[in-house]
Amino acid sequence: METHDIEPENWLAKTTPAATIVIFRRDWAGGAAQLLLVERNASLKFAGGATVFPGGKVDAADRALAERLVPTAGLDHEDLAARVAAVRETLEETGLVVGIEGVVDGAIAAQARRMLLEVEDLALVLEAFGWSLAPERLVPFARWWPKHRTERIFDTRFYLADLGTGAVDIEVDATENRHMFWASAQEALDLAEQGKIKIIFPTRRNLERLALFTSFEETSAHALATPVDTISPFMEERGGERWLMIPDGLGYPVVGEPLESAQRG
Repeated sequence: METHDIEPENWLAKTTPAATIVIFRRDWAGGAAQLLLVERNASLKFAGGATVFPGGKVDAADRALAERLVPTAGLDHEDLAARVAAVRETLEETGLVVGIEGVVDGAIAAQARRMLLEVEDLALVLEAFGWSLAPERLVPFARWWPKHRTERIFDTRFYLADLGTGAVDIEVDATENRHMFWASAQEALDLAEQGKIKIIFPTRRNLERLALFTSFEETSAHALATPVDTISPFMEERGGERWLMIPDGLGYPVVGEPLESAQRG
């Protein structure tokens, strides 16, 4: 994004920490792993109408829970708070339980979701259902921080999680999102090319990277072997045309596209 959009000293003041989770399930037909995607309501200011992965802002309750867990989790506070947010947002938005140890079935997950929507604190839900957080089950994949936007700067950590067979029910939250579906990374890219879904620049780059692999195991092995450096998109002139770019060497097969075609949220 244009380097003159915002003064560097204002990056932190305008930044909101966030977390996104790429949830895998095996394809019952034996094809590439499927990913859970959500279509955001068109009325939302950020990425309205776009298809994205589940996730959202890190809130105060996420930070408080992370603060209590840091000594035993072996992770820094910001990373752990983002993982807490990813687990919470997944349960709120989709009804799926990931990153949790304890007894879970469809009925229990539905009860936990209802409670979470009421109390808005994952710690209280963990206590009520006798669960414990298992942050190590979330595999770090990427970190995107577009520092040069004029507003709504999100420092977003991306994680991977596995549902295995994925024989579970999902239900859209009907507030921020209007539709949820499962698709392989390549299928999602094909839908975007056909104009059936809208994907923003970071989602497109991440889907292209995810499409290199066919399973959660392959993708997580790649993620663990690839450094998670902060990605801040930047502008570059190519043949007299402005391109939106990301740094090379971070596991992405495509590192840019013409600004004219880039959906920036």
